[in-house]
Amino acid sequence: MKHLMSGNEATARGVYEAGIKVCSAYPGTPSTEILENLPQYGKDVYCEWAPNEKVATEVAYGASVAGSRSFCTMKMVGLNVAADPLFTAGYMGVNGAYVVVTADDPSCHSSQNEQDNRHYARAAKIAMVEPSDAQECKDFVRLACEISEEFDTPVLYRTTTRVCHSKGLVEFGERVEHVAPAYARNTRKYVCAPANAYLNHPIVEERLVKLAEYGCTRALENGLNKVELGDGKVGVITASISYQYAKEVFPEGTSFLKLGLTYPLPMDLIRDFAKKVEKLYIIEELDPFMEDEIKAAGIDCVGKELTGKLYELNTELVRERVLGIKPAYKTVDEVKVAKRPPALCPGCPHRGFFYTLSKNKNYVVTGDIGCYTLGFAPPLNCMDVCICMGGGFSAGMGMAKSFQREGVTDKVVFGVMGDSTFFHSGMTGAAEIIYNNGRMIPCVLDNRITGMTGHQDNPGSGFTLMGEPAPMISVEKVLEAYGFAPVFTVDPQDLAAMKKTVDDAVAALNEGKHPAIVTRRPCLLIKRVKHDTGMCVVNADKCKSCKSCLKVGCPAISMENGKAFIDRTQCVGCTVCAQACPFGAIEKEEK
Repeated sequence: MKHLMSGNEATARGVYEAGIKVCSAYPGTPSTEILENLPQYGKDVYCEWAPNEKVATEVAYGASVAGSRSFCTMKMVGLNVAADPLFTAGYMGVNGAYVVVTADDPSCHSSQNEQDNRHYARAAKIAMVEPSDAQECKDFVRLACEISEEFDTPVLYRTTTRVCHSKGLVEFGERVEHVAPAYARNTRKYVCAPANAYLNHPIVEERLVKLAEYGCTRALENGLNKVELGDGKVGVITASISYQYAKEVFPEGTSFLKLGLTYPLPMDLIRDFAKKVEKLYIIEELDPFMEDEIKAAGIDCVGKELTGKLYELNTELVRERVLGIKPAYKTVDEVKVAKRPPALCPGCPHRGFFYTLSKNKNYVVTGDIGCYTLGFAPPLNCMDVCICMGGGFSAGMGMAKSFQREGVTDKVVFGVMGDSTFFHSGMTGAAEIIYNNGRMIPCVLDNRITGMTGHQDNPGSGFTLMGEPAPMISVEKVLEAYGFAPVFTVDPQDLAAMKKTVDDAVAALNEGKHPAIVTRRPCLLIKRVKHDTGMCVVNADKCKSCKSCLKVGCPAISMENGKAFIDRTQCVGCTVCAQACPFGAIEKEEK
């Protein structure tokens, strides 16, 4: 029996069938659903949300050293955070299988850049496996485990947004229990002191040669790499989702070399394939990762000069750019579509915080990655910089020091991040502020959940990935332990209290103190939290059409017939708009 599954769901099934026992991850689109789909397999697989990707990588690697097959997942920018342990693990090798998922995001659907993480495999000198559909997402996990254990290497398991979220039919197999080898202390292998690392490097290089030989031979037998010979006129070398596009576009008779083991490249296999075709194309997204190596080996081919280096591919783009066949579109009269930029949800607890800060043009806000990134958008316009996870505090520190050096005295810097991000990488930035006497105000917007990626628990939420109760780490106590004082806690939807808190924090800063702000109100979408009911309505007789209510940036509010109007299908009754109205024209209905 076959099952309709997304690539992420199928990968989770592959983890189960491969006998993997320990999984750790930090949520990040498009990888998140892999770990979310693992608790259904019960006690066979331990799975957890780690505070960040580096920790997840280290937890999984520790399990591998102890003998268990292990697995960790993250989105591509998360691997930047995890690169330190991954590179060293490549030198040390494994005991039980060790597989690391990097979910790339061509076209930046939910990411701050478009990096191609295939380069990490080359830089770390480790094996890389790439599935192209849901069935391979499941099947290749087991093959990745086998490669990891046979060649004593971490395996980078690269997917993309389309592979992660596209659905296909998947045939299940049985779980194969992995018997962990007995743990034996081996400091020569697992203590990567310089002397040991020096001796390990030749082993790593020898391993790559053996992996390339495997790619030319046994990888063909187990289906990891696949040759499909046609009439010999045109050949295509491709991998991952690009295979699906190329397969659909190129005419019958085209030969394909589809690679699942994409690093190291099986160059002997590629040479043999190239000799059998008259013209060779390399179809891959983003960087010319395969193309550069193939051309460096003296093999004539065509690739990025046609497909380009930007954004994700699709069948129409490949057909037009490679074959020169433009799609035949039906023309219709121009239709003006209203722009729908992303916005904070109606009732979002972050809205009151940004609305309050937006009132003072001398406030500089260094933001972070999360729902609150939308604080930059109109009409709030309340964010100056946003770099990466944890950068809200560190970048703010840099701006504050620059202002001091340049004699700028009228600016106050607020560093902003959420609770999950604080535990991810904000605590080191907070230490930086205290240690180096930063003149800025760190702010943690605590909505009791990891909101942007779909409500995953974190060290401050009180629950684990498995749904079990867990200690709830106090953001305030952490900040106080660092030396921040006073630490203010405020409900951000109480605008008067929010303004007083900001004013008090600025006053404390001017007195030479180290204030911090924690805003706390649960996200409205958390299922286990009960919220107040009752919606807000506009009293048209009191409404002066001043549009002050629009400045809070709530999607439920608009103007209709010259008066403010609140959409009852969106309003949740948070009352931020009512507090912002200078004429008392917005009222909350009785429950």
